[in-house]
Amino acid sequence: MTTKTNTTTAEQHDSMFDAVLARLDVAAKIYGLSDDVANILRNPQKQVKVSIPVMMDNGKIEVFEGFRTIHSTVLGPSKGGIRYAMDVNDDEVKALSAWMTFKCAVANLPYGGAKGGIKCDPRKMSVGELERLTKAYTTAMADVFGPSTDIPAPDMGTSGREMAWLVDAYNKVHRGNFPGVATGKPVGMGGSLGRDAATGRGVMVSTLAALKKMNLDPKKVTCAVQGFGNVGSHAARLLNEQGIMICAIGDHTATIWNEKGIDIKAALEYAKGNTGVLKGFTGGVEIKPSELLTANVDVLVPAALQNVITEEIAHSIKAKLIVEGANGPTTPEADSILQEKGVTVVPDILANGGGVTVSYFEWVQNNYGYYWSEDEVNSKHDACMSNAFEHVWNNGQQYKTTLRIAAYITALKKVEFGIKAKGIY
Repeated sequence: MTTKTNTTTAEQHDSMFDAVLARLDVAAKIYGLSDDVANILRNPQKQVKVSIPVMMDNGKIEVFEGFRTIHSTVLGPSKGGIRYAMDVNDDEVKALSAWMTFKCAVANLPYGGAKGGIKCDPRKMSVGELERLTKAYTTAMADVFGPSTDIPAPDMGTSGREMAWLVDAYNKVHRGNFPGVATGKPVGMGGSLGRDAATGRGVMVSTLAALKKMNLDPKKVTCAVQGFGNVGSHAARLLNEQGIMICAIGDHTATIWNEKGIDIKAALEYAKGNTGVLKGFTGGVEIKPSELLTANVDVLVPAALQNVITEEIAHSIKAKLIVEGANGPTTPEADSILQEKGVTVVPDILANGGGVTVSYFEWVQNNYGYYWSEDEVNSKHDACMSNAFEHVWNNGQQYKTTLRIAAYITALKKVEFGIKAKGIY
């Protein structure tokens, strides 16, 4: 990949939203985006913050903070997940909502971007408390959410269970049946087949597409996957099925290395029977989490948390290709170093777009009341992700920049067209 342009400044970006704007500014300059359009995209369209009183199991009332930021609805209703975590805050939600705008545009979906969250620790709450919290949050956001206005989905700390609760609460407030108000629902409750593995599958498609451009044979490639949750575990399994040797996997409890390749099926079975974690898995030797990122492998898939590939880590990375399964795993400062080292990075807004792509398919199926087979979903997913990769790659070649900035340029072209076509009043 030709890389002639710098992707960042030397300034440190402590704010997640500042990190998003750093990439936006670089892409806008290279592409020639108008100042007016850039200014619109630097400011979220709507930010909502609510207080959510919930009756806890002990009879006491606890008040939680809930957030929802709609970054843009230029290309369609806003789309984005809801996360339950103690570190949820305005800045994080704002940044993730902007990423969703760009991610949907890169995937060529008729959506804008949004994100939501509740400041809580779901691991310390009972099922009943979580249900009351989810339904109270939905009621508070009843005028924000909508199948043609703003469509939530699961994220960190939430799942199909929470989306089913959300739909139930929304239906009761609006006195109707609106399965398309949320995606990522359980199959049988309006959910789509193929949704659980979709983000990991998108990582697989992006990895194979990049390896082909780099003239690397998947059957002769080694890989490390950080994160063994929904995204990382499916990515590791699907990459392994394509002949790629997975030499390292890790979650928050353990990081495992095996130079001869890890038995991914065995790891999945172990985690399934061990409350979903890798601690105690004996399919390799345990190493430090940071050693996974700098392991001697061809492909690195960070599929856990944001900002794990820092300036310091980037200097020691040996992988030729990084495919970002997580949102924002690479800091802007690390981008410059990876660029100088000639490492190809398939950015988050492209690589992990498989989840929102199949969420879109779920929404379409909800609207039609007709549901596709898993093979149909996977086939449509793979075609969308492959097309998105080609558009980004071609923009990278045209503008002589990295895939990350090329992805932003791809998104900016589409969003700019929408803004200019609709007009401003």
